[in-house]
Amino acid sequence: MNVLNKNINNIFFIFALTHLIIWTLIPSITNKNLPLDTIEALAWGSNLDWGFEKHPPMSAFFSEVFFNIFGSQDWAFYLLSQIFVVIAFYYVFKFAYEILGNIKLSLISVFLLESIYFYNFTTPEFNVNVCQLPFWSLVVYYSWKIYNSKQIKFFDCFLVGFFAAIGFLSKYLFLYLLLSIDLLFIYLIFIKRTKSFDFKYLITLEVFLVLLVPHLIWLFKNEFVTVAYGLNRTGLDGIGFLEHIKYPFIFLLKQIVILIPFLLLGWLLLKKVKLKINLKDKKFLFLLSINILPIFLMFVTSVILGSKIRTMWMTPFYLFFGVLFVYSFQNQINLKKINSFLYGFLFLFFFSPILYSYISLLQSDKRTDYPGKEIATKVQMIWEQDFEKKIEFVTGDEWKAGNLSYHLKSRPKWEGNNNNKILNKSSQFICIDDICLGRY
Repeated sequence: MNVLNKNINNIFFIFALTHLIIWTLIPSITNKNLPLDTIEALAWGSNLDWGFEKHPPMSAFFSEVFFNIFGSQDWAFYLLSQIFVVIAFYYVFKFAYEILGNIKLSLISVFLLESIYFYNFTTPEFNVNVCQLPFWSLVVYYSWKIYNSKQIKFFDCFLVGFFAAIGFLSKYLFLYLLLSIDLLFIYLIFIKRTKSFDFKYLITLEVFLVLLVPHLIWLFKNEFVTVAYGLNRTGLDGIGFLEHIKYPFIFLLKQIVILIPFLLLGWLLLKKVKLKINLKDKKFLFLLSINILPIFLMFVTSVILGSKIRTMWMTPFYLFFGVLFVYSFQNQINLKKINSFLYGFLFLFFFSPILYSYISLLQSDKRTDYPGKEIATKVQMIWEQDFEKKIEFVTGDEWKAGNLSYHLKSRPKWEGNNNNKILNKSSQFICIDDICLGRY
C-alpha cells in the first residue's frame, strides 16, 4: 500500500508540474503582452498601499514581489499564476485523501478539476480571482482539521484566521466561503448540539480581524471605494422587479454550462448514477458547506439585490467539486473504466492549451496583443530628448499607464488616473494624450 501511495503521489506531482510548465510556457510564447488584470495588479504594486480603487491589496503585493525578483519578464507572472493554481491543487489532493481515505480517488478528485475552465484556460491572467485559490484551499483544509478533531489545536485555528485574512484581502467574495463554514459550525454547536463550543475558535476570528485592521483603516480613509466599485460591477443601478428573477436565472444557467464538461468526465467513471443524501454524514455535510452553500449564498444575493454575478467571480467556488462528486458517487465508481476517464482527462488537459494557443495566435485585437514594450521604448526616447534623469512616476488609466510602469526601465510608480496633485508638485513632466510621466 505504501508503494501504491508513493506512486500515486508521484503521478500527482508529475501532473502538477506538467500543468505548471504548460500553462507558463504557452501564454509566454503566444502572448505579446500581459493580460489586463495582471498589468493592473503590477500598476498597483508599483505604489503599494493597503487597498486600491477596485480591489484589496494582495494581488498587487504578490505581483510586486515577483517583479522585484524577476523584473519585467512576462513569463514570471504566468508562472506566478500557475504556482497559485498548483498550491490549490495540492491542498485539494491532501483534503481529498482525508475525506476519501483512498489515494486513487483523491487523484481523480483533482483530475476532475481540469474539466473546469477556471483552472486551466483562464489561469494565465493573474488577478484577484486566481489570487484567492491557494488561500481558499488552505482555509478549507485547516477548517476540516478543526471540524474533524476532538481536540482543537491552537495552530490550526491560527492558520485558518491567517489564510482567511489573506484570502479576504485578495477579494471580498472570499467572505462567502468564510460565512458558509461559520454557518456550519453555528448549526452544529447551537442548533444540532453535536459539537461543543471551544474558545480556541475565537483565535481564528482574532487573527482574521487583526490582519484586516490596516485595510479597514484604509477603507475608512478612502470612503469605502472598493466596496462601491464592487457594488457598481453588479449593476445595481436601475434595478427593477424583473432583475430579481432574470439575473439569478442567468447565474444558475451559467453554472450548469460551466459544469457540463465536469459532469461528462465524471460520468465516464460511473457504472450507474445513484445518489443518496445523508445529512447525518459529517463528511458529506462539510462537503456541502464548502461547495454548495457558497454558491447558494451567491444565488440568494442575486435574488435579494437583483444583481449580476459575473462568471469569473466564481473561480474559487468549484475547487472542491471533484471531492464532492467522488465522495457522493464513490460506491458507483467503477475503476475498471479508469482508462476511459483518463482518455477524457488527457483530451481536456491538452485541448485547453491548444485552444488557448489557437485563439491567442489567430486573433490580433486582444489586450495581450497590445504593443506595450514598443510604446514604452518610444516614450523613453521622447523623455530622453528633454530630460536626463530617470522617470519616477506615471499617471493615467491602469492599462496604458500601467504598461508604461511595467515596461519602462526605471519602473516608475503608477500614481493613479489624472493625478493633478502629483503633476502640480512635479518639476519635470510630459503628457502624451491622456498619459503623463515625470519626476517628483
